[in-house]
Amino acid sequence: MPPIARGRKTGPGRGGLMSNLLSRVAGAPITWGVDGSPGWGHMMDRDRVMSEMVEVGLSATELGPDGYLPRDPDEMAQYLKQYDLHVVGGFVVAVLYRPDLIDGVLAYVDRASRQLASTGSQVMVLGPASHLDGYDTSIDMTEDEWNTFLANLELLRDIAGRNGLVTALHPHWGMAIERRHHIERLLESCDVDFCLDTGHLFVAGVDPVAFTDMARGRVRHVHLKDVDDRLAGKVRSGELGFKQAVIDGMFKPLGHGDVDIAGVIRRLEASGFDGWYVLEQDASLTAEPEEGAGPKVDALLSFEHLREIAADLPDR
Repeated sequence: MPPIARGRKTGPGRGGLMSNLLSRVAGAPITWGVDGSPGWGHMMDRDRVMSEMVEVGLSATELGPDGYLPRDPDEMAQYLKQYDLHVVGGFVVAVLYRPDLIDGVLAYVDRASRQLASTGSQVMVLGPASHLDGYDTSIDMTEDEWNTFLANLELLRDIAGRNGLVTALHPHWGMAIERRHHIERLLESCDVDFCLDTGHLFVAGVDPVAFTDMARGRVRHVHLKDVDDRLAGKVRSGELGFKQAVIDGMFKPLGHGDVDIAGVIRRLEASGFDGWYVLEQDASLTAEPEEGAGPKVDALLSFEHLREIAADLPDR
């Protein structure tokens, strides 16, 4: 079912104007260890992160945590112009199932979506949080909490739409929409678009290729991750916490894990997907890496794998 327009109608993502897969690949600060959750780890210098994105071959980035990149629209534009990068989305975390928090949450979403829209982005990636203390605690909402969640999701989408953004909900480990039964209920209950994250789906036991069929016509944005199945299984069973699994190397360069990345891309491209693929390999760092080392090494491997996939795609 096609999504219902909310607020000002937005056009296709900028990636839809480009025919080459590689020109629709963006970076994400989390690949360089930059995450806003408490105690996640060392945040690399933003100048180095932006420079390394360009060195990898990326032409765009997601926004990163609040304040990592300049908040002022003019300052942001000037800053990114140095690197010939632009913003294609941003991760906005919102607890939607708790009535006691919702006024503050929606006010934050309004501010965040205004800032994101000022960058020229058209997509707000929604993290449907269960709490704000990391990603190690899973929940199952009660029936009342589900009803509250769905009602507040519509309010959030209306706010984002008025600010010129489409909401793409991101099923995410350690959040309220995490596992297959959460996703299936959401698909049946509303028409929200999705951010397909290959890694978080895989960790939750959902086949990312199958998800492209489950959410046919509703994938607006994509995060590409590869995953070590052994560590993912430990997270899924509760034997290992999510953050520790990240530290232990659960997320791999594309093509070096157990996710069928090529299958996901082929299925999406065949369906007419024209949005952005964001190269994400969640990392948690303890210090600034040596020059020539660190996350850039894996990002280069991932981009090379995408180059190989792109070479085998039929023309559209």
